[in-house]
Amino acid sequence: MTDALTGKQTGRTGGTEGGPPPRRGFLLGLIRIKELSILLVTIAAAIYFVATSGPGFVTSQNYHTIAQYVAPWAIVGAGEVMVLICGQIDLSAGFVFTLSPFVLMLFYNNGFPLFLALVASVAVSAAIGMVNGLIHTIFGLSAFITTLGMAFLLWGLSLIISGGSPVSAPADNWVASVFGQWGWSEFLWALLIVAVMQVLLSTTRFGIATQATGGNPLGAAESGIRTNRIKVICFSITGGLAGFAGILQGTRVGSYDPTNGGFNTMFYAVAAAVIGGTALLGGSGTVIGAFLGALLLGLVYDGFNLTGISANGFYVLLGIAILVAALLNVYLASLRKKLGSRRLS
Repeated sequence: MTDALTGKQTGRTGGTEGGPPPRRGFLLGLIRIKELSILLVTIAAAIYFVATSGPGFVTSQNYHTIAQYVAPWAIVGAGEVMVLICGQIDLSAGFVFTLSPFVLMLFYNNGFPLFLALVASVAVSAAIGMVNGLIHTIFGLSAFITTLGMAFLLWGLSLIISGGSPVSAPADNWVASVFGQWGWSEFLWALLIVAVMQVLLSTTRFGIATQATGGNPLGAAESGIRTNRIKVICFSITGGLAGFAGILQGTRVGSYDPTNGGFNTMFYAVAAAVIGGTALLGGSGTVIGAFLGALLLGLVYDGFNLTGISANGFYVLLGIAILVAALLNVYLASLRKKLGSRRLS
């Protein structure tokens, strides 16, 4: 378009042709950082508990305790983010978490080296997730019902295989040390998994296809994305990560307990994902946000224990946080859309 006064060519935004592109508004730039709000809340929570919990909060031992809370929620949460972005949910992840160590022991007691037993157990966990995805996509059964049924099935299998009693975890082995026995290994694995999953989600074609599958399933299918395959892969990832987290947790504690994991672990993981900015309706999410959500939950849970506040208050706060986070996600998504369209106008 030619400017009537200067005779120069201008674009839609009013800048001269060949000039610098218009700067993105600072507010829009901040709003587009999905992890910003949860990061600020997590920092505020840490400052609050440092100020109110006494010297016991800022010790290496307490940091280790918080890391032990955060690691399994963050690892399972990384998988749940992928499924939630697809517009689905996996209620069985906590019971894959429970079952996986006992599957490892079945392989180990039948002559498998510990490392191969671990790999085989994680593969079985991923296969369970794949079964969830196939039942959902082939038969059209809702993911909620599919994974709820699978959850009870796995719960029963865990009790049958274990006999309802804890089993000692393998020890004094480099595999055991790397995969949970060393105090910080579980948390370091969580950091690594979160980093890899965030890169997978935000920089690869698979990640873009996953977001498209949840955000606009019909449009994604029409553009050539095999949405059912994407869902099955995401369910498999969730199962594999849940199984791996269960092995790490049990190996760190020194025993595999059939009462560990279950719905508690699953709900904490989903809560971390939602609080961290993953939309329940699908199409948008962040693995780093889920990690920060798990960190926030760990800080609050640990801080409540140190300050003597009843654990019941933690559940009240968790419920409020989930509701507020879900509402905030909807509001920020709408605000991003409005500011983006205003910038283009």
